[in-house]
Order: sequence, then structure tokens, then C-alpha cells
Amino acid sequence: MVEPQQGASFDQQVLMAQTAERAGFGGFFRSDHYLRIGGGESLPGPTDTWVTLGAIARETSTIHLGSLVCSVTFRLPGPLAVAAAQVDIMSGGRLEVGLGAGWFPDEHAAYGIPFPTTTQRFDMLEEQLHIVTGLWQVPMGEVLTFIGDHYNVVGSPGLPKPTQPGGPPIILGGFGSKRTPDLAARYAAEFNVPFAPIAQFRTQRQRVQEACEASGRSPEDMTFSAALVMCCGENAVDVERRAGAIGEPVDKLRERGAVGTPSEVLDTIAAFAEAGADRIYLQTLDLDDLDHVRLVGERVLKLLP
Repeated sequence: MVEPQQGASFDQQVLMAQTAERAGFGGFFRSDHYLRIGGGESLPGPTDTWVTLGAIARETSTIHLGSLVCSVTFRLPGPLAVAAAQVDIMSGGRLEVGLGAGWFPDEHAAYGIPFPTTTQRFDMLEEQLHIVTGLWQVPMGEVLTFIGDHYNVVGSPGLPKPTQPGGPPIILGGFGSKRTPDLAARYAAEFNVPFAPIAQFRTQRQRVQEACEASGRSPEDMTFSAALVMCCGENAVDVERRAGAIGEPVDKLRERGAVGTPSEVLDTIAAFAEAGADRIYLQTLDLDDLDHVRLVGERVLKLLP
């Protein structure tokens, strides 16, 4: 999982995706932001998530691709459904779609994007989920009509259809105690807890399980995942060097990451798996350090069950 808004070209991203594919990673996911988080210059500037994923789809062959996560404020639900369906087709059915309510007001101001209140954004997200999945799933020859408080869709044929029947898997995530779990139970194939201690992961997983049960859905149908910062090295010196390259002290990274030697990274992944994580995203912040990805592929991924 990469954060291109911090400063990354398309070429860097496609090379990282290809390296991850060769190293045995199951997915290449990117954030969806238009401004560097934390301030400062981020040359060459932002890259659009859907343009990038569509292009990477044609430059890879097996690795899954996706967003973690797209802000509801950035795209109308109809055009989003079209873009995602097209990338799914271009990838041969390898797309997964992470969606969220958005949170970063500065990027909205910088690019002229309205930024409603938190409640309004969650209302928009609920309607977006209904429309996007509805457009993918409306049978051929029929149309979708939806009249909401934020979006109206009238007589849409829901084209193009994604390669995956019913559309790409939806990923939702976060730390909300009520509405986020409820939306996940209704729409998501996967729930992601980003950069949190194991105790917080367990708490949020339990909330989503309870929301599934309340909605009549089996919690066993939900994939649970965690996102962790990746900082792995052959030894302590390598770990310190990689932490320095992304401007973080090792001790701080350990609070929200898979940090240390390959055996330590394996221990962290195993601990989250024991807590109920089915999938782990390893956030890779230095996109020029391809050896980092190769090391984890060789010394961590190959040892996982």
C-alpha cells in the first residue's frame, strides 16, 4: 500500500507494483489524496487514483489492485462506478474498491472540492454505496433509478459492467462505533482497521461482527484487514536506515507498524492474524526502495502459511 500524494510519479508507482507482483505480494493498493499530508513540497504532484490504477492494470498481470480509500467528496457516484468498472475490465477482474467519507480539508480547499460536515459526508457515502453497487448489479436490459438527498440517478443502464460478477469487492474501514460498522455490514466485502494497535483492531472487529449479526449477515462473510507501516531490515542498522529515510523514529513506527527484522515482522503479522486479521496491508512509504519490497517478499511472504 503506497501513499503517492507524499511525492511519487506514475513511473515509480508502476515499478513498485511490478516489483511487488514479482515478490509475491497479493495486492497493490494506493491512497486517494490530492495534497501531501504533513505539509511541504511533494513533487511531481498528485496522481489521480483511477488514471493510475487503469494504467497499472495494463502493466501487471496477477496482482490485485485497489484504492485505500477513495473519498466520497472527490467523485460523483455514477462516474465512479463507470471508472471502477472500466479498471476492473482492464485488469481482468483484479480490482477492489475502498471507499470512505474523506477527512482532509486542506486538499479540498487546494483543489476547489466542497467539504461538507462529517454527518453530510457519511450521508453521501451511504448513497454512493447504494448507487455504485446498484449500477454494477442492475441486470442487463434494466435500469436503475435512485432518488436521494444528495444524488439522483434516473433510468441508468448501469454500464459498463465490471468483469467480476456483481462488481469489485467493496472495502470500508475506520474507527466509527456505529455508522461505519453498519455500512460495512450492508455493503462491504472487507473491513479495514488502519494503523492501530491490536487492541483497537479487536474492538473494531467486534463492532463490525455485531453489526453483521444485527443485520442478519454472518460475520464469517466479512474479511477483516489491518494496515501497518512497513519498515523491515536484515538487522537493526538496516531498520534504522529505512526509518530515517521516511523521517520516523523506529520506536514510533513500532506503535503502528510491522517493524524490525523479518522474524519480527512475521511475529507482528502472526499477532494480528491471531486477533482475527485475514489480510495485512504493508504501507510502503519509500517508493524508491525496491529492495525493501524484495526483502519482505523473500524473507516474510514465503514463510507465511
